[in-house]
Amino acid sequence: MYAIIESCGKQYKVTEGDVVFFEKLNAEEGKKVTFDNVILVSGDKKVEVGAPYVKGVKVEGKVVSHGKGKKILVYKYKAKKNYRRTQGHRQPYTKVEITKIKLPTEKAEKAESKETAKAEA
Repeated sequence: MYAIIESCGKQYKVTEGDVVFFEKLNAEEGKKVTFDNVILVSGDKKVEVGAPYVKGVKVEGKVVSHGKGKKILVYKYKAKKNYRRTQGHRQPYTKVEITKIKLPTEKAEKAESKETAKAEA
């Protein structure tokens, strides 16, 4: 099972157990993060596409760490004018481990199992 989620202005294909690098998120290390903007969910035999998002589906993850990416150099140059500027940049990221893709049917199944347990008792 996999899902395509939207976060930080980008789209990511995730499955349970994946480790994904997002742009900097406001969450502490070890905390849970929930992504509500799920564009597509593919189950065993069924694919659900949202318009624009799939309702009731959430992707949960755990923040592993924060860091900075590799340095890139931004170089400005104008020919024959003696104009040269160099600037470096390191993009901050958040490393997230995807723990679960929650479907709306799972909630209904849990509610039914609780009701049957109460009826038996």
